[in-house]
Amino acid sequence: MTATLQRASAGPTTRRRRAELRRLPAWAVAAAAVAAAVWVAFLADGTPAGAAVTDPGNFVVTLLDAVTFAGLLFVAASGFTLIFGLMRTVNMAHGSLFLLAAYVAIRVQEAMVGRSRNIDASDVGLLDWVVPMLVGATVAAVLGLVIQQVFLQWNEGQELRQALITLAITVVLADQMLREFGGLAGRMVWPGAVTHFFTIMGERYALTRVFMLGVAVLVGVLLWLWLNKTSLGMVIRAGVDDRQMVRGLGINIKRVFAVTFFVGSFLAGLGGVLGASFAGVAPGTDGDWLLNALVVVIIGGLGSIKGAVAGSLLYGTVVAFAPAYLPSQYSFYAIIVTFALLAMVLAVRPYGLFGRPA
Repeated sequence: MTATLQRASAGPTTRRRRAELRRLPAWAVAAAAVAAAVWVAFLADGTPAGAAVTDPGNFVVTLLDAVTFAGLLFVAASGFTLIFGLMRTVNMAHGSLFLLAAYVAIRVQEAMVGRSRNIDASDVGLLDWVVPMLVGATVAAVLGLVIQQVFLQWNEGQELRQALITLAITVVLADQMLREFGGLAGRMVWPGAVTHFFTIMGERYALTRVFMLGVAVLVGVLLWLWLNKTSLGMVIRAGVDDRQMVRGLGINIKRVFAVTFFVGSFLAGLGGVLGASFAGVAPGTDGDWLLNALVVVIIGGLGSIKGAVAGSLLYGTVVAFAPAYLPSQYSFYAIIVTFALLAMVLAVRPYGLFGRPA
């Protein structure tokens, strides 16, 4: 009542001043974006990539790096978006599923090729990459479903308890992966058909990264169609908003959410195989990719596939452009730009770009 009276007594000048203050973060973000664009285009001489107007080839390569890495980010984060964003289930074991799928896929590929070391791209056919990818992602999906059914289903809505349980599961899985796969780094080998290069603006670029982007686009399209054009997807979105209403319609919401967790874990595994093909994996990679998924979801907003796309593109752009366009002696500060991106997005959109209150 008091707050209502205060708002009613505020004069037009006070209300206008408050509106202007609310617009300040948006103006600051816009100014920062324009300044960054001008710097990259005209003023970045002396940086590793050089100004875009004088070194357009480096700019195009950096842009392709940003977009292709964003594709990998999207695949890894889309599963987290489904589980954490749509279901409001805190699964801190997401990174462990990412790493486990990668290790399983590497072992399966080695068995199919008949070698465990010095595998060349010419030794790997398309099936020698696709089959291990599906096997690794399926193992991650089944394990994720077990975690959901055994440990998380009975404490829905208790985020702190879910976080602690899944952190404990992460520690156990990390120890078991060290025992089974050792502490060495591993890498999935691309099939020979996609290891070629093409030339753009006088610069060579790997076809493997474009192939990875194509996989990410396919995943995004299928995920959007599933959530928006199928009856199961509509039930998932309705169940997130009002579980009691969905139960009242006679729908088994627990079964629907089990399917969602299975798909989200499968996507985590798929991201793990792509990550192992892109840069390899090693103990500790699981924590890095859990953090990456969290950043993407925070930027894009909980429960939004569009937000996952936008968050991946923005984060991928910062990761690619910061070290390339900061002055050479300051390139190690590139990580700070990531936190600046988070601060700017949350200052303008506290729930993320496409998020909304739970």
